[in-house]
Amino acid sequence: MQIAMLSGWHVHAEGYAKAVLENGATIPSVWDEDPERGKKWAEKLGARFCPTYEEILADPEIDGVVVCAPTCMHADILLAAANAGKHIFTEKVMTLTNESAKAVTEAVLKSGIHFTISLPYKADPRYLLAKHLVDDGSLGQITYARVRNCHSGSIRDWLPPYFYDEALCGGGAMIDLGAHPMYLLQWFLGDARRVSSSFLNATDRPVEDNAVSLIEFDGGKIGVSETGFVSIADPFIVEISGTKGFIQIGRTMTVTIDGKGVETIDPSSIPYHQEPPVPYWLNSIRENTPNEVYTVEEGEALTRIMVAAYQASRAGRKTDL
Repeated sequence: MQIAMLSGWHVHAEGYAKAVLENGATIPSVWDEDPERGKKWAEKLGARFCPTYEEILADPEIDGVVVCAPTCMHADILLAAANAGKHIFTEKVMTLTNESAKAVTEAVLKSGIHFTISLPYKADPRYLLAKHLVDDGSLGQITYARVRNCHSGSIRDWLPPYFYDEALCGGGAMIDLGAHPMYLLQWFLGDARRVSSSFLNATDRPVEDNAVSLIEFDGGKIGVSETGFVSIADPFIVEISGTKGFIQIGRTMTVTIDGKGVETIDPSSIPYHQEPPVPYWLNSIRENTPNEVYTVEEGEALTRIMVAAYQASRAGRKTDL
């Protein structure tokens, strides 16, 4: 199977290329909107550099593409790839507008290609167990969930400077790191209805680097997405509360059901497993199996929540989805 890399712009691009190669595919072609970066990366991978992504999409030998271009370019590239019949793996978020996300979804479904969006925390056994306990009613009626994802990129200056370019990225910490809490909240809680946001700057960056969105879901459920580039050593935190129980996942995982004490869970004992996004995508192509885990519909829903979160921040009020 031949997979082309479409840009090394995103910080996870090299990791995705490594995963492609480790899972039995080859990378014969690379395109990058920055030709110098693209040529160096192509040489490192032993691939050819193509000056346009259209050249790659026109190559009948290419089976699929990994899209790690600037987020503002996703819509055009994803539509072109779907229309060319190329299987797609894309970094999140899918696109920057609701209209373009809907267009990509329609093009993907019409083409019949295998599409996967990178939602990697859905493959973590701890969150798979949490999802199982939510779905089987062990926690009762779910009322609240909070997910926190942050790092030190702004205060320790290790993020690429272009990650602070709103035109390229669509925003700052929330659209980057905050996307993970948002898709997990959607996975746990269902359909989102309203969003309110507080996006702030703890440093002098031109986009938010310290942010929270409060999301109202069907059935009276509240979800909180917390993120930022200005924290040191914070663990990825998931908390889910229901009328019969509570889950907390951080450096450890604990579960309390019916007030019968706190149980600490050993992650190695969890019986639920899920392939990470890249091997899942490649195997779905090989075996021609439908994607039921990292879907284009989820990508569209994530875009809708993210658009509403930024609208709410700018307006200073709740924004209906």
